[in-house]
Amino acid sequence: MFRDRSDAGEQLAGELEEYRDRNALVLAIPRGGVEVGVRVADHLNAGFSIIITRKLPFPDNPEAGFGAIAEDGSTYMIEGAERWVPGEVIEEVKKEQIREVERRKQTLRGGRELPEIADRTVILVDDGIAMGSTMGASILCCRNLGAGRVVAAAPVAGPDTVSRLEDEADEVVVVEKPKFFRAVARSYRNWYDVPDREVIEIIADHHRNRKRQISTGAPENTGGGQEEIWK
Repeated sequence: MFRDRSDAGEQLAGELEEYRDRNALVLAIPRGGVEVGVRVADHLNAGFSIIITRKLPFPDNPEAGFGAIAEDGSTYMIEGAERWVPGEVIEEVKKEQIREVERRKQTLRGGRELPEIADRTVILVDDGIAMGSTMGASILCCRNLGAGRVVAAAPVAGPDTVSRLEDEADEVVVVEKPKFFRAVARSYRNWYDVPDREVIEIIADHHRNRKRQISTGAPENTGGGQEEIWK
């Protein structure tokens, strides 16, 4: 088990060492993936931002989903979803989640657009991967924006999900792949739903620290670039 998301991020960062100082861009999936992603970006001296992707929940079971939608409209559907949910319901759920995507863009990213992705190595980070739909939609988004290489990374995921994502990302990096994976939360001793306020604080602290490093010239910043340093 991981102690908390900070511990998970540090362990995941160690598995991504080959991307250190290589101008990679870490995109964390809010809300739980943000603290993990910050730890990874700091370790790799990489750029950092967040990518807004939302699960498409079943109307009668919001904890489960039949797909996900990313901020550019990229939609990832679990195979067979159309047999479980009528088309008009799918469209209504998508509209609801698009509204939430826009709210999160304003609240968590201040309305800013994503950093430049074209031709870069993008490392997508979440605190765990269950069905893989939010990661799948995030991968599609990065592909559509011209990423040179897309790496899907998380502290924990089930073997079947990892196998499926390996067909969609250029690389999948996962620290723990329990054979009988049930839920991301079970892999953490300290697990809680992260509120918007905490996400905003984590991001603000990260960017203040990065701006301070750039202004003092130590350590040398070869990974982030000014475009990821929020004003």
